[in-house]
Amino acid sequence: MTTFTARRSKPELVVPARATPCEVKSLSDVDNQQDLRLYVTIVEFFRRRVPGVPEQTAASSIIKAALAEALVYYYPVAGRLRELPGGDKLVVDCTAEGVVFVEAHADVRLVELGVPLEPPYPCVDELLCDVGDVRAVVGKPLLYLQMTEFRCGGLAIALTMCHSIVDAFGKVQLLRCIIDLARGQEVPTILPSWERHLLMSSTEATSESYQVDNDATSPPAHAQLVTLEGMVTRSFLFGPREISVLRGALPEHLARSATLFELITAALWRCRTAALEYAPDERVFVAFVTNARGSWKRNPPLPAGFYGNALFGTVAEAAAGELCGGSFADAVKLVRDAKLRVTDEHVRSVLDIMARGKREVEVAMNRTFILSDITRCGDVSLDLGWAERVGGGVPMAGDIITRLSSVYMSCKDVNGEERIMVPIVLPEHAMGIFASQLAVATKELARSSL
Repeated sequence: MTTFTARRSKPELVVPARATPCEVKSLSDVDNQQDLRLYVTIVEFFRRRVPGVPEQTAASSIIKAALAEALVYYYPVAGRLRELPGGDKLVVDCTAEGVVFVEAHADVRLVELGVPLEPPYPCVDELLCDVGDVRAVVGKPLLYLQMTEFRCGGLAIALTMCHSIVDAFGKVQLLRCIIDLARGQEVPTILPSWERHLLMSSTEATSESYQVDNDATSPPAHAQLVTLEGMVTRSFLFGPREISVLRGALPEHLARSATLFELITAALWRCRTAALEYAPDERVFVAFVTNARGSWKRNPPLPAGFYGNALFGTVAEAAAGELCGGSFADAVKLVRDAKLRVTDEHVRSVLDIMARGKREVEVAMNRTFILSDITRCGDVSLDLGWAERVGGGVPMAGDIITRLSSVYMSCKDVNGEERIMVPIVLPEHAMGIFASQLAVATKELARSSL
């Protein structure tokens, strides 16, 4: 594996390019979850289209100037979080104190990091700013951005942001704003919207959070799923051929309507469950989030440009034996049913639960496949003009939950074709079984077997 040490500049504060409102912004009940009081990272990789372009201005100067301009639109990000009396609520003091910017250089070529780019990326910590304690968020900069230039002229742009302010879609929206401005646009394509009051509780809670008790009697192999010791990571690619095989294994009516997410999630959940060799009667789960910006629309809907936390968890469950021994169609339906449970009524109930300081979803880590889909976040629209996106997403760095979770990301394969990449983390023995199961499911398995 390629190794390198980045030569970093001294961190500097970048403030908004012009005067911005000095005010206090409230956060939503989703933003105020204790579990979101941490810093999370995305990193995007760009390949130069023409060597030496831009010629007269360093790429770092262009990105830094675009960042300062972007903070005029996203001025709360240049502020600081403050805790209200009682400690359970945060607000943003819009003080324009700025965000952290670091310029770095790495004496390797972008291609040496791998094609396609697969997390965990080589020497990923060299691409990220040091934010100190990732769970200390009050009174600190809300954004740390490091731009690393490789020997070939390629770039890595890593945003480490306070999760209380943005979700993955919000982070990429801000990055897209920076890129739009760095490309020369006068205004960003998407203008930001705060509107956090739209995700505030308005009534008393009517239901409880989804909870699954941890099974203290789970065998030792399963206990490994809450630690990184003995774990290996491998990424799997899904392109048109793999999707066609999965879709072809379904009854016609379901094949026509099944989404990419449903197909991939059902296949991975089954293969993972088989690889971990659960007892047939053990309950196993797949937990994921759905986007309140989605097509089902809240009432009132979230406005275009909303960049706060708007992701709501849901869980599908089954007995391990039924999941692996049943049909692929049954697994797809379980995933779909879990998605469909996230209605406007469900969101309102969850907001009530959050307002009381309770978790939205609690599951048994040793029996749960945790995943998220950000394929619509990083894509070809992240284009600097003089450099094109070739991959990126969540670098699998941070707390243990982040490192053990799977994130669906878009990337380009060795032929430059768009693919969906899914990193999987499992014990080494289980990984071998998983890879074999998935190879069969996406290449060889007949309809009757699924």
